[in-house]
Amino acid sequence: MEVHNVEIVMSAVSPSQYPTDGQPEFALVGRSNVGKSSLTNTLINRKGLARTSSQPGKTQTLNFYHVEETFYFVDVPGYGYAKVSKKKREAFGQMIETYISTRKQLRGVIALVDARHAPSQEDVMMYQWLDYYNIPILVVATKSDKIARGKFNQAESIIKKALEFNPENSTFQFFSSQTKAGKDEVWQWIESHM
Repeated sequence: MEVHNVEIVMSAVSPSQYPTDGQPEFALVGRSNVGKSSLTNTLINRKGLARTSSQPGKTQTLNFYHVEETFYFVDVPGYGYAKVSKKKREAFGQMIETYISTRKQLRGVIALVDARHAPSQEDVMMYQWLDYYNIPILVVATKSDKIARGKFNQAESIIKKALEFNPENSTFQFFSSQTKAGKDEVWQWIESHM
């Protein structure tokens, strides 16, 4: 998809603040600093619409990006960041759970993991929770330019095994914001779930 028109339309913490136009939504989830903003910016051909931060844990609301006036990307707060208080983490957890488990417009979730490492405990919990709710999942292994081409099969195998990957409900894709590798495949998955 060629994207020319994107705007961040709202930051929400509760259902009363979500968009009301009924258009499809795709949520992006992942650990802080896994590259959600970089993926979003690559997909929408913008340098800094989704803010990348050297300080993890910056996103604290559900941020709705309206793309081509036809659907939304929903940037979800990163998890697994230690400096956020336990109380705040619980509030995030509740906000995310409410959105993902009740939102009819949600067509799928893009779950980001770091291609260079085995998924964290939080990655595994998030993936299995999404799978439990039977939500279509695209697992995107980011920063794939940092691993040797010959190690891709091994990296994919480690990630899928840790997640207990369910091929009936999930798709796997390597991605690099540096080389743009995987961008077209991510778009194909999004378009096929519209």
